[in-house]
Amino acid sequence: MKKFRSDTPRASKKEIFGWAMFDFANQAYTLLIITVIFPVLFTTVVVGDAEQDYRLGNLLWSVALAISYFLVVLSGPVFGAIMDYSALKKKFLFYSYMLTIVSTTMLYFVEPGLVVLGVTLIVISNFAYAIGENFIASFLPSLGPPKDLGKISGFGWALGYVGGLFAAGFVILYLGEPTADNYSRIRWVGPYAALFFMLAAIPTFVWVKEPGARKVLPKGETFMSIGFKRLGDTIKMVGQFRDLMVFLISVFFAMAGIYIIISFAFIYGDQIVQWDETVRVLMFVVVQITAAIGAFSFGFIQDRIGAKVTYNITLGLWFLGVIGIWAVTDITNFLNNTFQTDFEVQYVFLYIGVIAGLSLGSSQSASRALVGLFTPEQKSAEFYGFWGLSNKIAGVFGIIGLGLLQAEFGLHQSVLFCAFLFIIAIVICFFVNEKRGELAADDFQEQN
Repeated sequence: MKKFRSDTPRASKKEIFGWAMFDFANQAYTLLIITVIFPVLFTTVVVGDAEQDYRLGNLLWSVALAISYFLVVLSGPVFGAIMDYSALKKKFLFYSYMLTIVSTTMLYFVEPGLVVLGVTLIVISNFAYAIGENFIASFLPSLGPPKDLGKISGFGWALGYVGGLFAAGFVILYLGEPTADNYSRIRWVGPYAALFFMLAAIPTFVWVKEPGARKVLPKGETFMSIGFKRLGDTIKMVGQFRDLMVFLISVFFAMAGIYIIISFAFIYGDQIVQWDETVRVLMFVVVQITAAIGAFSFGFIQDRIGAKVTYNITLGLWFLGVIGIWAVTDITNFLNNTFQTDFEVQYVFLYIGVIAGLSLGSSQSASRALVGLFTPEQKSAEFYGFWGLSNKIAGVFGIIGLGLLQAEFGLHQSVLFCAFLFIIAIVICFFVNEKRGELAADDFQEQN
């Protein structure tokens, strides 16, 4: 009897919640180590080249992230193929989880001047975190039928931003600012992020079931050799999944822009906008809340109007947000001259953060769900490995690109690079046929 993906039963609420809790847990790493605290600490304190406008620190930060993403590019699809064949998704996820925890804890030992140690630990921890994103995403197609994937993905991403609020609340209240004067306290941000991740992800390993059945290895084969063979077979079938492949090209450009924003937004606020500590905290809170709202609400919208349309809407919001970030001083002057107000640049920047927040969660959630629509369950880890490959090559390209541009032109002008990337992503996505992509995934399942 033929089995269609539309017949996939929706997982229990407990299992879906357990899956979403990994998003809740790993947001501590994303926010505290990659976005809000450690990038500022690394560029302004660990490297601390203030006389050169922190350009060396910014460049080294870019290089560290790019190397970690490149490692994901090299390993993600092969690991995915192995996981689909071996039915060891939870074990791979657990290994990435433990490596993230250990390496993030060790960030405590990165002191001012220990640049090599800082770069090394960021490469290891961000690789482990990023490959774990692939692994947890590969469970999505088994959690429900295609019509529910937008809501489920959106719920996970929204819960992640709630986790970010919880994770960062302690740091804001008790660890203080990422400055040299406060180094003895703020250095605990690594161990704290690791502990939060460790405890909050426990429901994932308790409640989420291992999808699929393990296959017996043929004589003389290893999981690694099987992984490369399956990967080769998939590459030969690329024409069958052309809509997925085109979409992943769009994802490449979109995620290049998003990774730049995630990695440099708070550096931009410190160096260009020169915001107060209060505004920096408010920006964090605003982005987390609006990102959670965006991911959750667009998840429902996506299941009604289609994932592709939703994805393009969110990229349009990203474009507007980036233009606002670049022109924040001009926008402030225009408002003050036109309406006789006395707005400060940092507060206008805060309002622009609302647009960025709404785009942040919704765009990534829509991307994850759309890949799920185009993915046969038998190849979910492998295809999400390709999704991760596209994401992380984008991270390498975007972050290194901005790092080089800001070293030459400064961070302010270089941010326009992001707007250009989002426009390219929208244009490419016009060539994706959502219905055809779903049928390709269904047809593959019928033949197996």
